[in-house]
Amino acid sequence: MLILRNICWLQRRWKSGGKKRWNVLQNKKNNCDRALESFDDFYGSVYGGRWKNMRAALLTRHKYIAMVNNFGDTEQTCSMLETDGAINMKSLINLAQERLQGTDPALKGQGQNRYEIDDKLDALLRKQQEREVASIYPSAGEGGAAVQMPQQLKYDNVEEKEESQTESPDFKQSLTKALEEDVKLDEHRLVDPQFGTGGLYEYMPAHSIKGMEDWVAESEHYKYYQTSADFPLRIEPETSFHFPEHLALYTYEMGNCSDFKAPKKCLTGVSSHFLMDGASTLPPLFLQVQPGEKVLDACASPGGKSLLLLQTLHLDQLVCNDIQESRLNRLRRLMQEFLFDYKQRSAARHLIFSQSDARNLDEYEQYDKILVDVPCTTDRHVVMEQDNNIFKPSRIKERLRIPELQAGILTNCLRLLRPGGSLVYSTCSLSPIQNDGVVHMALQKVFVEHGITATIKDLSRHTELFSDIFKFEHPKGLKYGQMVIPYLPANFGPMYFSKITRNV
Repeated sequence: MLILRNICWLQRRWKSGGKKRWNVLQNKKNNCDRALESFDDFYGSVYGGRWKNMRAALLTRHKYIAMVNNFGDTEQTCSMLETDGAINMKSLINLAQERLQGTDPALKGQGQNRYEIDDKLDALLRKQQEREVASIYPSAGEGGAAVQMPQQLKYDNVEEKEESQTESPDFKQSLTKALEEDVKLDEHRLVDPQFGTGGLYEYMPAHSIKGMEDWVAESEHYKYYQTSADFPLRIEPETSFHFPEHLALYTYEMGNCSDFKAPKKCLTGVSSHFLMDGASTLPPLFLQVQPGEKVLDACASPGGKSLLLLQTLHLDQLVCNDIQESRLNRLRRLMQEFLFDYKQRSAARHLIFSQSDARNLDEYEQYDKILVDVPCTTDRHVVMEQDNNIFKPSRIKERLRIPELQAGILTNCLRLLRPGGSLVYSTCSLSPIQNDGVVHMALQKVFVEHGITATIKDLSRHTELFSDIFKFEHPKGLKYGQMVIPYLPANFGPMYFSKITRNV
């Protein structure tokens, strides 16, 4: 009897202890929880009700694009991707360009009717769908019977088709104009030039509030701003954009979350294609490298953007820099996987690897173009992955000093540009401090310390070419750049980018 009573007591104690341990575990925050809590506090105040949709997209697996390797079996790879239903981004951009020419009064008469362009897009999508069906049912067309697509893929009904064709273009234009006029913006984020830039673009270094990091909410740090001194700055529209002729990027249409097949080995021994977040293609694309230029990728690893620059077949010399040897080794492995002439390029110094802190890079020769994809909070990574998470408690000071690091890198890269040269600054963060704020700090610092002035290139007109692929933040919500925001039907990004030209 005594033995049974002791056993019952031990069972109760074990259960009680187990329940207590479970409660402790249940209430314990991990790194991803801390990141989400910080973002809810900060981004919730910045983006308001829109943050909920962005948050849902960040917590969902993101989309990829496939970059075809020009040093492999290019035609076979393109054919395979198109058979699987992927669409060449160049085709979507060309259609968007025709549509914009047709609606721009300055280009009136040069473009095609918007309904003709929409029909082209529908035809392109149907063609991709027919290829996909044919790959699943290859015998469908052999007996002479054509593969018929379901009618609902074209139009839900005939009346809808007729209604879409008879709707007045003037009505659509007036409706669009009315919507643009009625857009409700977060007024406290807008900057009135006559009152300067205010406090939004001035960051208080972490060491100035030393000792407060452990208990002050991160959003509270951004109240320690001061109105900065003015500096010369021009903001003007970018005049042109050209998609590289030899570059092939494939994506699935908005709302289609299909996966790409894994890369295959080509006859030349290299991989057939490279998968990357689609928004990561925009900074190197808008850099607009030209044949014969010398280009620096200041923070090159893991290497997707450097690889895209090489796939344009324009570069005379690409310098890939990173601070750690391990990151450079990863970059070298990537280049060996995709460039069959990797050793020859390195020997001829067309491809150079440099290990240095980008804040301290000092070259006698200046660069024509620089890609400045700086370290950041990597918003999508930190809410999904525990490893290498910047929201780890032991890395709090490192995280709070990120804007200082970013501004230092951008300032030095502006100095390394030749007069008339351009750079693109980018982050994968939604933070206005790491984005517009850092650009402002760097422009001020490079003027005060080196007397260098710059021009911001407004890319908003050209981002419209990608409107069928990405979801962009409204231009009025940004001062110096453009940004792809997470959006479930097109779950790319986030990716902020700003193009800056050094004045002559």
